[in-house]
Amino acid sequence: MATGPMNRFVAYFVRFAVIFFGYAVGSLAASAFIHVIFFAWAGVQPQDAPWVATGSFVFSVPFVALFVAYFGFMPSALAILLAELLSRRDWLYYALAGGAVAAVFIGYLYREVDPDFAITDTNMMLSLVGAGMIGGIFYWLAAGQWAGSWKRRRPAGAPSAPGPSGS
Repeated sequence: MATGPMNRFVAYFVRFAVIFFGYAVGSLAASAFIHVIFFAWAGVQPQDAPWVATGSFVFSVPFVALFVAYFGFMPSALAILLAELLSRRDWLYYALAGGAVAAVFIGYLYREVDPDFAITDTNMMLSLVGAGMIGGIFYWLAAGQWAGSWKRRRPAGAPSAPGPSGS
């Protein structure tokens, strides 16, 4: 199999598409976790859940996922880039990275936004960090297991440096 520049481009493009898909899956999972936590705080009983979930989850989870994806983009991009360069494929890295992304978001709200809007409740902060961890795990399920797969691999037994030139 030839490893020309076009094949490398296709490999990079496919990996980028997988990363994008994984980010969307992680954002949706974090949004769903936030919804489940907030419905529990609102006092929705398990017997009411099918009626609540069918109507509001269908619209609300993807809508909130847009905000999750927007506010978490830069720290997530850094975590994903680091994982790709280091070929990190373990779920724990992605769970901790998702929690760190949520912590960065909480810090941003505390520092930059109106003080009345800042998150100061410990349960709320822990819920958002948990949502980040769930998002990270779902990213790992969708895309993180193959991190670094775009890198060139040497065949087994191939020399790491070219041989003598013969001159």
